[in-house]
Amino acid sequence: MGNPKAFINTPRKIAGYRPINERISDFGEVEQTLNREDRKIQASRCMDCGIPFCHWACPLGNKMPEWQDLIYKGQWKEGVEVLHETNNFPDFTGRICPAPCEKSCVLALHDAAVTIRENEAAVTEVAFIEGMIKARPPKTRTGKTIAVIGSGPAGLAAAQQLNRKGHHVTVYEKNNGLGGLMRYGIPNFKLNKNIIDRRMALLIEEGIEFKTNTEIGKDIAGKEILKNYDAVCIAVGSGHPRDINPEGRDLKGIYFAMDFLSQQNQLIIGESVDKNNLISAKGKHVLVIGGGDTGSDCVGTSIRQGAAKVTQIEIMPQPPVDKNPDTPWPYYPNILKTSSSHMEGCVRKWSLNTNKFIGENGKLTEVLVEEVEWSKDETGRMSMKPTGKTDLIKADLVFLALGFIHPIHEGLLTELGVQFDGRGNVAIDKENKSSIAKVFAAGDAAMGASLVVRAIASGRKVAEDIHNSL
Repeated sequence: MGNPKAFINTPRKIAGYRPINERISDFGEVEQTLNREDRKIQASRCMDCGIPFCHWACPLGNKMPEWQDLIYKGQWKEGVEVLHETNNFPDFTGRICPAPCEKSCVLALHDAAVTIRENEAAVTEVAFIEGMIKARPPKTRTGKTIAVIGSGPAGLAAAQQLNRKGHHVTVYEKNNGLGGLMRYGIPNFKLNKNIIDRRMALLIEEGIEFKTNTEIGKDIAGKEILKNYDAVCIAVGSGHPRDINPEGRDLKGIYFAMDFLSQQNQLIIGESVDKNNLISAKGKHVLVIGGGDTGSDCVGTSIRQGAAKVTQIEIMPQPPVDKNPDTPWPYYPNILKTSSSHMEGCVRKWSLNTNKFIGENGKLTEVLVEEVEWSKDETGRMSMKPTGKTDLIKADLVFLALGFIHPIHEGLLTELGVQFDGRGNVAIDKENKSSIAKVFAAGDAAMGASLVVRAIASGRKVAEDIHNSL
């Protein structure tokens, strides 16, 4: 710890966001950056605790005290090297991770955690700008071949780890671009896609082969992949969206959130989109059903498209604003989260259930919602009770942002005949093996929809298991 009193004398300082009136007119990243000197000062606030709860809370086990201290000392190259020991893509997680490490930081007890996530993004940017991050192709090859199906964070992490072991890795991606939902699901105002592109260039330089516009189970049979490779890693994500079916669900104007977000990203990238099926929020009253990050992304995207009004509803009750005794430190707190998109102009409502979609001439015009009450039984289990209090919300456009149930079974997974667990995910053992010989699974396909940082950790673990099996 270079400055043992910094956590006492130096206040927490975040970079903040671009002005609202400026950022809502484009899809550029909303988060600003601190200069290097300010970033070094913020890194000095790390206490190098005897028990680093930040390390414990991070799914990747990042060594926060070590690389914070290196940043403070101006040793940016050494800092990013320590970060890469445990995290393949700190340039991604530094932007889109909810930072469980910060929530478990000892200074979070006083609402002034070290700015770990911003520091992570900053040190990676410095390293890229100054050419510190270079491709690391293996010096020798094992002759073993591995197919990774899916190029999201789990698939990419697995591919890089296996490639560095000397195996020949081919990544298959059904879409035109690489990155999975990081490219097609996360808006550019949170993650600019050139961040993904520069990382992909390094992976290609390291010797990983990428085949896009290729859906395994459709364009190429899964059994053919099994025959041609020594091991197969399924990293297709959790693509089956959760749906609701109130009366009027078939009205025009109701879409899954990911269809909306993906289309907008395709337009920005310049990919061809069917003009007859464009989803536009311009001039419309938008209702987002679901209070999570995906719902927030729909809010920000709708505002940038020129929506007349955006409302977001959630069936669960509003979380506490600052502290929640049910999720005490160092656990991740279940408290009210206000994103940059919410700040841009959004009506938020809680404890509302969607009862009916109402329309005219086949088009959505309103949504009937009902207030619900929540209570806990002696085991802590939540139960919902309708109150009979209803309301009509004007809506020309509804986005269902209700999460994902499990990976898509049709196609690859059913063809291979893998077994599923009770939630419909690919069933795996402790070594990430599926029920089919040579077939492993990682990321959301195996554990259900989760965080990018968890997907990277899962990809690293499956790579180790595949390597050991070979």
